[in-house]
Amino acid sequence: MLLRDTRGRERPVEAILFDMDGTLVDSVAATERAWRTWAEIHGVTERLRIAHGQPVEASIRQTMPEIDDATLAIHRAEMREREASDIAGVVPIPGTVELLRWLEGEDIPWIIVTSADINLARARLGAAGIVPPRLVTRDDVTHGKPHPEPFLLGAERVGIVAERCLVVEDTQAGVDSGHGAGAVTAGIGSLHADLVVDDIPHLHRVLVAARA
Repeated sequence: MLLRDTRGRERPVEAILFDMDGTLVDSVAATERAWRTWAEIHGVTERLRIAHGQPVEASIRQTMPEIDDATLAIHRAEMREREASDIAGVVPIPGTVELLRWLEGEDIPWIIVTSADINLARARLGAAGIVPPRLVTRDDVTHGKPHPEPFLLGAERVGIVAERCLVVEDTQAGVDSGHGAGAVTAGIGSLHADLVVDDIPHLHRVLVAARA
């Protein structure tokens, strides 16, 4: 299918690469709850700036730039366990189930590419009732978003070159990762992307029109 970007260019798309949190899964409350608890325990509440869509270690580094790698690893393990064990209120973003069902019916390959580790991804996707046919997590890559590696691997796993994939993201770091991989990007909300949509139902309508 051909998607028209914000510059009026027609871009061929054969597969969809979705972010997870904030894009397909509403985990905002759970994420913020986990980080605030961690910050309170370690006395860094005033420093904490929750940045959705980036790897755990990047958020820890931003909050505690003075720690060494060994201490970082301890905090990372703590946060991974804390987040994976708290899935209260985690649900699919409105319109997600319908969009994924349509993609399956149209035989359009899709994958979830997330900054979450495998345990957290499985926990949140399970809570939301989403079963992806393919998955890329933080454990699969050396460099997380905004580096292009996650979406390059996602394209490889769906068997479509990145230039013919659509990356769907709700953060600028994720959009930048998709751009770096050479993919067409769709940003939910006011992001600097090739295509800007209001929400998942809006994206669904765009894809249906492009498929017609």
